[in-house]
Formats: sequence, structure tokens, C-alpha cells
Amino acid sequence: MELHASGEDYLEAILVLQKKNGAVRSIDVVRHLNRSKPSVSRAIHLLQAGGFLEVEGRLLCLTDSGRAAAERIDERRRFFAERLLALGIDPATAEADACRLGHAISAESFARLKGASGQQ
Repeated sequence: MELHASGEDYLEAILVLQKKNGAVRSIDVVRHLNRSKPSVSRAIHLLQAGGFLEVEGRLLCLTDSGRAAAERIDERRRFFAERLLALGIDPATAEADACRLGHAISAESFARLKGASGQQ
């Protein structure tokens, strides 16, 4: 299953919430992303079908491929946010732009940018 930007947003949110709270429920995702319950429910179903997410009782658990995708997009967002903030961009604008950049950039281009900045 191909992962689109919205799916990546959900996976990243689940990863962030897991790091912050440990366990994650769908209502946590609703609140974190400010999305409707039906939208989150549909996304969870699609992510389960794609093999990115498992639901155990009420808890959402990333699969290995889900965690890898979430960590990849989270790394990209943080990378771009740090650089935009360093340039003096307003934090809200920097976060929004970093999110869009993280979804749009190819793996090859990101690897080159990351290498050029001294990160490995």
C-alpha cells in the first residue's frame, strides 16, 4: 500500500503520542490532530489494512513498517523545522512548512540535504 501525506501524518502522530504517553488510543489521535472521530477511524482502518498499524483492544500499535515510516517523516519534519527556525521563521509557519516539505521531498534529495548539513 502506498502511503500518502495524510497517512504519514497519522503515523507520525501515533509515534509522537507513544513517545509522550506510552499507550495511544484513537481519541488521543483525534485530539492531537484535531480531526473528527470518523476521519481517524477511517485512517486507522486503512493503516491496518496496509500493514502499518495494529489495534489491540483500544490501543494503537505501530508495526515495524509503520514505525519506520513514522520515524522517517518525523525526522524530515524535525530537520526542516530546525533549519527554518534558525532562519528566524515564525514557529507556527516553520512547523507547517516543515511538515509539507517532509512529505514532498524524495529520499534521495533528503539524504543529500542531510549529508550537506553534516548529519548522518
